[in-house]
Amino acid sequence: MDANRRNQLQGMSLGCVAGYVDTLGFIALFGLFTAHVTGNFVLIGAGLADPSHVSILLKFLAFPAFILGVAAARLLMAASESRRWPGLTLALSLQMLLLCGFMVCGWLASPVAADVTPFAMAAGLLGTAAMGVHSATSRLLLSHLAPTSMMTGNVTQLVIDTVDVLRGAADQTVGARCAKFIWPLAAFGGGAILAAFAYLAIGFSALLLPIAILCSMIIAQWNLGRVQAGAA
Repeated sequence: MDANRRNQLQGMSLGCVAGYVDTLGFIALFGLFTAHVTGNFVLIGAGLADPSHVSILLKFLAFPAFILGVAAARLLMAASESRRWPGLTLALSLQMLLLCGFMVCGWLASPVAADVTPFAMAAGLLGTAAMGVHSATSRLLLSHLAPTSMMTGNVTQLVIDTVDVLRGAADQTVGARCAKFIWPLAAFGGGAILAAFAYLAIGFSALLLPIAILCSMIIAQWNLGRVQAGAA
């Protein structure tokens, strides 16, 4: 597989995972955004103004959980650099393990009622930490790809390029840039829609899909590393 095709698949896979996990967390856990820190700030403000909102503590704790996920990923990557470990494989594995914890705690919390139980709290925080790892991995190891968990920038760039095309000011790089940004955006949207239906159908077991996507990425990255080591 050539590098362009691999980049496209990685961007789509991670975009799908982010949209899927964020939507499932929102539906299952009192409107929690696992991958969207800005959204949680908005909900915290709304909750403080209106005491009828539930799970304010979960929204507050989601922020440090996200930070811990980012910090853990950064430390793991730093250790990988110094010891020549497969950094991307390990980062994807950490994200997958956190999502497994999210799913298990979700099972133990089910059925999720109006009150935030300890298992529901743990599920939300593990999911948020997983998305912290996701964001750090995207920024530190996959910076050549479009962002896969923050779609505002992707939409903004696509609109800018579309306007330039329509006014006849586009250069030769516009097509490649549009392809870079549009596929993660489409995958994020598709993952969000799929997660909504999947959670309503099978509950937290729906997290098996993003776990499987990450597992396939880990295997592909491991195989790529073996091929590169053999070529060297």
